[in-house]
Formats: sequence, C-alpha cells, structure tokens
Amino acid sequence: MFYSWPRLVTHIDDDAIAAVGELYEELRIDGDVLDLMGSWVSHFRRAPVRLTVLGMNKAELSANPQAAATVVHDLNAEPRLPFEDRSFDAVVCCVSVDYLVRPVEVFRDVARVVRPGGPFVCTFSNRCFPTKAVRGWLSSSDEQRARIVAEYFRRAGSWAEPVVECRAPAYRGRDPLFAVWAVRPPAS
Repeated sequence: MFYSWPRLVTHIDDDAIAAVGELYEELRIDGDVLDLMGSWVSHFRRAPVRLTVLGMNKAELSANPQAAATVVHDLNAEPRLPFEDRSFDAVVCCVSVDYLVRPVEVFRDVARVVRPGGPFVCTFSNRCFPTKAVRGWLSSSDEQRARIVAEYFRRAGSWAEPVVECRAPAYRGRDPLFAVWAVRPPAS
C-alpha cells in the first residue's frame, strides 16, 4: 500500500511552500484548525492555537511539530470525518485534493465540521504522485484543476462562492501554486 512507508519529503518547492504560509496568514487561519490529508509538515508560518492533522501515515503525522493532535483516517475509504459538528474554525488541505476519489462527499462533510464563517482552503500545484491522483486530474490543465476544485465546493453545497487564485506562477522550473477556498456562510 502506498501509505505503508513514511515519506518525509516536501511535495512542492520552497517558493510554493512560502506562498501557502503567506495565504494562511492573509486569510488569518488560526484557532482550532484541521489540516486535512496532512503529513509531517503543515506549512503554517506560525502554528494555529490548536492544529489537528488528519492523514494516512502515523509516522508522518507524529513527526509534525505543529500538530496538537493527529488522526489516521482514509477519506477514500470513509469520507465522513471522525469529528463532531462545528469542531474547527478553519480547514486546510495542501497538495492533496487531487487524491480524493469522493471529493464532493468530503467537501460536504468538511462543511459539517467547520464552524459558520470558517474557511476551507485547498492549495495544489502541478506536481503529484501519478499513481495516486484521480484520472481526471492527470488529464487536466492547471486552470481546469482550479475549476474542478471550485466545482467540488459548489456541488457539496453549504459553501459561499469559491475564490480561485494563482498564488505562485510557474517560472524557470518553479512549482506553481493554486488556491481555491470558500467560507461556510454564517448561520442565519
């Protein structure tokens, strides 16, 4: 199985990593935060008040110095998150959305666990493990991938209109970084 062995590597270059941290700061991601499909590094410049990291490899999760809590959970086997309703102020997913086989179900359940007014931020590049990524992702351009993630938010419901941005353009061999995020509207 792909996740049997820890992979303590970064999946994007330093400029793209910096762009992730900058975005999290701009959006003021803090409080109780869930790092969805996380690993040994969460890319926050400053750790949130309480960071829960959910991923597939216990050794990778245990190596995350910013994590206050870790949860081993396979979202492709069970898209329902093992958390109570409204458990988090924000949810992030860095360079992993391309591996979801039931993304709309996952996005719908993220809306359940994030508090009203909280964002769900997905960042990705053009790099991936081709044996893990879903077929539609592999055959799409960067712009199409951004539209795909925005559509996940729309189809899941419970989200405001998503924002799509290129946070770090590709140049001279650098990794591009794209971000798509939406906020769970405040309760009425």
